[in-house]
Amino acid sequence: MSQPPTTSPLFDLLRERGTGVLVTLKKDGRPQLSNVSFTYDEPSRTIRISATDGRAKTRNLRRDPRASFYVTTPDMGAYLVAEGDAELTPTAADPHDATVEELIEVYRAIAGEHPDWDEYRAAMVADRRLVIRLRADRAYGWGRTQGSTSGAVEG
Repeated sequence: MSQPPTTSPLFDLLRERGTGVLVTLKKDGRPQLSNVSFTYDEPSRTIRISATDGRAKTRNLRRDPRASFYVTTPDMGAYLVAEGDAELTPTAADPHDATVEELIEVYRAIAGEHPDWDEYRAAMVADRRLVIRLRADRAYGWGRTQGSTSGAVEG
């Protein structure tokens, strides 16, 4: 039985898992997949990922913001694919700019406290880091116990 995405227990995968696969589109239209750590903000339905500027995923998203995000259970007994248009923050340029502040939020949500935030801030600028934000506008998935879901995500 299919459930609307907003009420599907499959969205628990985004709340409970910490890793997934970001799918972007190459110039030739073929998918490019990246294993990533992520954090999920339920009220805004936004997946946030720390990324390095200049990598394939960021180049692809600048050219074409359409993206999918795949998350599954360890036994592959359930999965969810969230789709939407990604947005990229500016590349970190100063240890105290808004991008670095958001990167700190993402780090804390994924890994907790860092032993040296000043070092972390400097590394984010040196590494040319940014945040990828993917709002889940559509979703589909299936689970042995959760059933299936497909459609636009409302709210």
